[in-house]
Amino acid sequence: MKPGDRMSKIIALANQKGGVGKTTSSINLAASLAVLEYRTLLVDADPQANSTSGIGFDPRTIKASIYECIINDVEPRDAIQKTETPNLDLLPAHIDLVGAEIEMINLNEREYKMKLVLDKVKDDYDFIIIDCSPSLGLITINALTAANSVIIPVQCEYFALEGLGKLLNTIKIVQNRLNPDLEIEGILLTMYDVRLRLSNQVVEEVKTHFQDLVFETIIQRNTRLSEAPSFGVSVIMHDANCKGSINYLNLAREIIRKNGMVDEAETKQETVIS
Repeated sequence: MKPGDRMSKIIALANQKGGVGKTTSSINLAASLAVLEYRTLLVDADPQANSTSGIGFDPRTIKASIYECIINDVEPRDAIQKTETPNLDLLPAHIDLVGAEIEMINLNEREYKMKLVLDKVKDDYDFIIIDCSPSLGLITINALTAANSVIIPVQCEYFALEGLGKLLNTIKIVQNRLNPDLEIEGILLTMYDVRLRLSNQVVEEVKTHFQDLVFETIIQRNTRLSEAPSFGVSVIMHDANCKGSINYLNLAREIIRKNGMVDEAETKQETVIS
């Protein structure tokens, strides 16, 4: 199967715990899939709008965002922005998204609003990556209801598994009541430091708990990865040969393989990286 020949796969990145590398992973996974020649949409569903700014847009100047699409029925195609990365588009966020949760409370079918928005554009893309807010509020529930699967980023630090039970319980509720097709795409270990024994202990602990659910790819701590958002670009556009770029390209390939999609760009990309 070639890129572009299939239905869209919608993947939400969710963890109500902040600082786990969720936005970093959303931006860089989306950019890696795009570089591997899959049409990709990055959806910023976090009122902090870090995915929007991290990929080169000023949230304060955004006229139409995911908020307007959900609350005011703005057509998503009128809000989607092209990024500097070929094959990568952005459905941005801005601070108004904070108010969306309150405004949605009285709406009919309030948990399905994001699904209705993404249904309008999903056939334009191979992958849609949703960056969720660090909470289990209504916007995150909307993202999980709209998604085919969820990636859970977990940092290789103390208390890594703290709060994970709550998130898994929320996923189970969404599966039971709103989206029976939702699957866990995988648990992604982030901020791994090869020098720290603690990092290795966390990897072992998470793998013992969750076994096959854990991605083979582990995202290592990397200076280039940390500084890329300040330039408004993904790490692969910032430095294609750094460890962070290679990690996220490997994650993209792992997801492509897992979903039974042949990645024609793989050989070509490996030649570039090596």
